[in-house]
Amino acid sequence: MKPSQSIDRRPPRQAALVIHPSRSQKAPSRSAAGRLEEAAGLARALDLEIREALVTRLRATRPATLFGKGKVEEIGALCAARAVDLVVVDDALTPIQQRNLERAWQVKVIDRTGLILEIFARRARTSEGRLQVELARLDYERSRLVRTWTHLERQRGGFGFLGGPGETQIEADRRLLADRIKKLKGELAEVRRTRGLQRRSRKRIPYATLALVGYTNAGKSTLFNQLTSAKVLAKDILFATLDPTLRRIRLPGGRTAILSDTVGFISDLPHELVESFRATLDEVREADIILHVRDISSPDSAAQSEDVAKVLAQIDIDAADGARIVEVWNKIDRLDAATRAEVVGKAANLGAAAVSATSGDGCQALLTRLGAMVDDAPARDFILEPSDGEAIAWLHRHGRVTSQKQSKGSLVVVAHLDAQALGRFEQLRPKAIR
Repeated sequence: MKPSQSIDRRPPRQAALVIHPSRSQKAPSRSAAGRLEEAAGLARALDLEIREALVTRLRATRPATLFGKGKVEEIGALCAARAVDLVVVDDALTPIQQRNLERAWQVKVIDRTGLILEIFARRARTSEGRLQVELARLDYERSRLVRTWTHLERQRGGFGFLGGPGETQIEADRRLLADRIKKLKGELAEVRRTRGLQRRSRKRIPYATLALVGYTNAGKSTLFNQLTSAKVLAKDILFATLDPTLRRIRLPGGRTAILSDTVGFISDLPHELVESFRATLDEVREADIILHVRDISSPDSAAQSEDVAKVLAQIDIDAADGARIVEVWNKIDRLDAATRAEVVGKAANLGAAAVSATSGDGCQALLTRLGAMVDDAPARDFILEPSDGEAIAWLHRHGRVTSQKQSKGSLVVVAHLDAQALGRFEQLRPKAIR
């Protein structure tokens, strides 16, 4: 009898050709090779088999096909030779360009926006995330009904005795799409309202809120796990996590804070996604402190930082606000000894925190700095009964206790409480504050 063999039920991987159209620029913020590698990384995140990846010089944009006639024919021959199923164009394509390229190459064509939306659709896990992704995809597809099947051009008969031409199928589909978008926006408005209530509820408990932002794959989730001892998915792939995660962390000195891990940013992040993910990005906008995590080992680190600043500006946050934003230079473990020493020294001069989220190097110093930033409340003396364990525990839980000592039969607790916590404690023990 033959031994049983496991059957691989996974669908076969699609073969893909990745193209980065390089426009002539006097001083590009990043190399064309770097942009191509990022596009290939996005394709790999969809489990595509990359048969070929190339940079194509784009001297002029053609309204019908983006590329010139000769280049279209050249790429078409390459598609046939490499037997690809899909072409990824690392640029924004109009619906007409996408349709014409598919006809010329006889394969499916997807642009950068469609690629990112597809990744988001696969990675969203929560109902909120799925709502946000679906809304973004419908906004994107609404202008692309023109490139779908020919049945969309047929007309439906009218109603009533007189009849009439009625509406075309494409008009009916657009109307249904508009209805679905309206419904999703209503549901997301309810999500934002609920998140707002949750934030107000958290503010009643005097915890500082911290938010991690940064370019995708900068190591935010790894740093989140390092600081909170959580087990959030952290992989070396683009957009490993989408749905926001919140955890309590204990800062040095005993102060508690809420840390949130949010979706990663990327260059040319589709406008549809920024709009749809506003419910999630509100967590960043309302945070007391924002940690901008950078992959300092990447040659494109500076350009990636600029891309993050652009997205933050869309949600009314100034990336240069040093009082609120802390730059975290991550992945110093990937640098050689000399470069690492130089980076650590430069970070100290510029007020950044150099860390390795993988090994934990620099993370304790980062926590100490965050503790000092959120702990701006003055110290006060609280006179308690030594047996009043409830009040003592409350002070430890909602503030930073610096000392405790016995004095004349009472327990003197020196603690830092912000105004909100101090007001709550006055209600609990009105005679204890000195």
